[in-house]
Amino acid sequence: MTTNWAAFATAEPTFARTAEERFGAFTHHVLATLRKDGSPRTTGLEVRFLYGELWLGMMPGSMKALDLRRDPRFAIQANPGSGTGMAGGDIRIAGRAIEVEDPEVIARYVGDVDPPDPAAFHLFRTELAEVVRTYIEDDKYLVVQQWRPGAPARTTRRT
Repeated sequence: MTTNWAAFATAEPTFARTAEERFGAFTHHVLATLRKDGSPRTTGLEVRFLYGELWLGMMPGSMKALDLRRDPRFAIQANPGSGTGMAGGDIRIAGRAIEVEDPEVIARYVGDVDPPDPAAFHLFRTELAEVVRTYIEDDKYLVVQQWRPGAPARTTRRT
C-alpha cells in the first residue's frame, strides 16, 4: 500500500512537518535506487514538497532516472549534516517514484522551482510506503518513529 505526501501529512501532521524541516535543512540528500542487475545505487538528489506531493527532479538521462523508470522503488535519506548532532533526527522515506509526463504539471513545477534546464529534466512524484525517523531523546533513548499507510505512526524507545 502506498499514498502521497498529503495523506501522510493529514494522518501525522507533526511527524510530516518534522520530516519536511529535516529535508529543508540541507539542499542535497541521498537517493537509493535499483540498478538493472538489482544491486543498489546511491546518488545525491534534491527534493521538493509541493502541492501535497514529494517530488524528485533529475537531470535528463541520469542513471537514477533510468533506474526509476525501470523499477520505481526508491529510498531517500535526509542529509545528516556535519557532526553527529543531527538536529531533528535521521529521516528516511521509501516508496515508489512515478514519472510525470503531464505538461501542465511539469509547467507548474517549473514555474515554482525554476530547475537548471526547464526544457529537459525528469520529474517524479512519489508514493510513500514508509517514513522513518530515528533520534536521541534525553541523551538516554534511541527513538524510532515509523509510519506506513493505513496505520498510525509507531514509536519505540530503546536504552
